[in-house]
Amino acid sequence: MSLNIIVLAKQVPDTRNVGKDAMKEDGTINRAALPAIFNPEDLNALEQALRLKDANPGSTITLLTMGLPRASEIIREAIYRGADTGIVLTDRTLGGADTLATSYSLAQAVKKFGNYDIILGGRQAIDGDTAQVGPQIAEKLGLPQVTYAEEILDLKDGKVTVKRRLESGVETVVAPLPCVVTVNGSAAECRPRNARRIQKYKYAVSPSEKEKLSDDLKAVVEKRPYLNLQEWSAAYVDADPQQIGLAGSPTKVKAIENVVFTAKESRTIENNDTELEDLVKELIANHTIG
Repeated sequence: MSLNIIVLAKQVPDTRNVGKDAMKEDGTINRAALPAIFNPEDLNALEQALRLKDANPGSTITLLTMGLPRASEIIREAIYRGADTGIVLTDRTLGGADTLATSYSLAQAVKKFGNYDIILGGRQAIDGDTAQVGPQIAEKLGLPQVTYAEEILDLKDGKVTVKRRLESGVETVVAPLPCVVTVNGSAAECRPRNARRIQKYKYAVSPSEKEKLSDDLKAVVEKRPYLNLQEWSAAYVDADPQQIGLAGSPTKVKAIENVVFTAKESRTIENNDTELEDLVKELIANHTIG
């Protein structure tokens, strides 16, 4: 059977490089001041989508992301790995959204998309670590959800079988389609970019990016419909202005900082069983381990 698969992904600031300009005065992240990357666990989700596509010929994968127009960069990254196309939900009114407003906006986009069989996304984004958006989208759409997924084992007869990785062990569950599945970082890593797909899709652009191209490249994009990525606005997805962006966000960030741990003291031990055993006992006694 062929599937219409939506992968939710986010272009996130690289939180390993948080500096003094990482935050605006209104408490929102200054994304322009930080390097942008593909959210790691969303790549794990993409790999599960690609495996479903491999097992079900004729399936299509659409990447859906919300953010600045430059977020189309991760759509290209997904296409290079095997996705088919993507949509950037972008609008000034969407800026500063917390998880509640973000999930509402993305749910509206999914409704606009219409015909889908399964929605996949990473468990959480590294710029928030809340793991709330996926489950909130499922709730807003009235869909079953499977969280902490590590592997999609099977999909047939209108049901998906998923292995979940929990703190207490592994669990296998079955959910009816359509549903939302959020994927752990412990799942299989995403496959690398394909050289042929890079050559074919390197000029895939959103409307905002297309405006900045030379006339020659614009002509190339216009001749090849598969190079045209989509941009949707808040109005296009019929979003309520009071439920998006800062207006729809009850959560406010007061401050963020880059914390660097430094050792206060160090100790050298000899490479023998006695000293190693004494060190382990000491670490257990002061609850550093164990």
